[in-house]
Amino acid sequence: MKHQHKWFCLLAWSILLFLFSCDSKENGHKTVICIPVYGQSLALGEEAVRVTDFDELIKSSSGRIVTQNLDHRFGYFDNNDAKEWLKKIIRYQKRTFELSAYGMAEMLAKELGEDTLICIFPDGQGESYLAKLNKPTLPYQKLLEDIEVAYRKAKEKGWQFYVPAICWMQGESDIADYPDTDYYQLLKQFESDINADIKQLTHQQQDVRIICYQTNAVTRGVHFEAHRFEGCKEIEVPQAMVDLIRDDTLFWASGPTYPYAFPREAIHIDGIGQKRLGYHEALSALSIIRGGERFRGLIPLSSTIEGNDVIILFNVPTPPLVLDTVLVNKIENYGFSVITPDNDDIAIKVQIEGEQVRVSCNRAVTADMRVRYAVNGVMGKSGYRNGPRGNLRDSQGDIHTANIKGHRYPLHNWCYQFDMACQSEP
Repeated sequence: MKHQHKWFCLLAWSILLFLFSCDSKENGHKTVICIPVYGQSLALGEEAVRVTDFDELIKSSSGRIVTQNLDHRFGYFDNNDAKEWLKKIIRYQKRTFELSAYGMAEMLAKELGEDTLICIFPDGQGESYLAKLNKPTLPYQKLLEDIEVAYRKAKEKGWQFYVPAICWMQGESDIADYPDTDYYQLLKQFESDINADIKQLTHQQQDVRIICYQTNAVTRGVHFEAHRFEGCKEIEVPQAMVDLIRDDTLFWASGPTYPYAFPREAIHIDGIGQKRLGYHEALSALSIIRGGERFRGLIPLSSTIEGNDVIILFNVPTPPLVLDTVLVNKIENYGFSVITPDNDDIAIKVQIEGEQVRVSCNRAVTADMRVRYAVNGVMGKSGYRNGPRGNLRDSQGDIHTANIKGHRYPLHNWCYQFDMACQSEP
């Protein structure tokens, strides 16, 4: 009897030790890094056939990639909390699309320590211009609520929690719908509001950065004319993104969308494109998390005139510059144009000179002209085949690649679409 009692005590003690060790593991030192993706339909992955296997996502990260509920129930989204809850209950996944956040989280999980959890989720609303997504709209409040849920659950476990960045994917409606708004000011206001609101919610000291993609959908505007000098409204949204990435320290680059494929060559990038963009987001996120130099992508810094030429100086993340007509279909003058006040494109030749591009013209260039890139394309089309595009990239893909479904994709930085004066100071 004593022998049985002894074994019973040992068994009970072993169970207690096991439970204690599990509890210690659960409540040990961990950091939750939360990086949502926010915007309109591209942020929600519309039409992007999912290429991420959720079981593999969990397994490959040892369970360290989680949703706002700090669980692994990926793929459920609705701005209505009740509908989102119902989708989870009935396991409704007919609209479970590929998100850039999956690719981003995969890379972060590989690069960050085992005690780090990566919290990802989408928020926003399709077919919405920016004024419908800024504070205090329903999508904006839903974003804050989801962050608060993640924060509260992390704190309940005794874990650290902060939001280093939000991935921005919005702008198509502000091109196509022609709202009478200032996109630059609205996006800057979003950054100011969300930074303050998240800091108040999480009590973090770190600023919240905006990892900014670029919509290139200028041909979605029914009034678009590539050579229109005055009133080319469609380029104002992509240019606002370039200006903020160039000048505002809280904006970081991911990349433009034109190098990707679009279903029906319409408005949404496909699943592979979402995945590739996610890896670009991860490279910026890693630099933010590690306190690295601000990543501004491949953007123009200044331009000067030399007779019949415009010389554009670029921020080149990974030299050398390349004019690539394999990964993006060749377009006239590799996407560059020089537009005169009388709506004429006078560009005839493009060549790379170190970190500069020289655009030669058929007559003298004057300071009242404008140099553009990727302001072109077939009306209504998007993507690397027939959409607004250019052929200028850097060589980052020689170092960083993405392996997606057995195919290796180079992670080159492609030049952001832009429109600037031919004489522009840095």
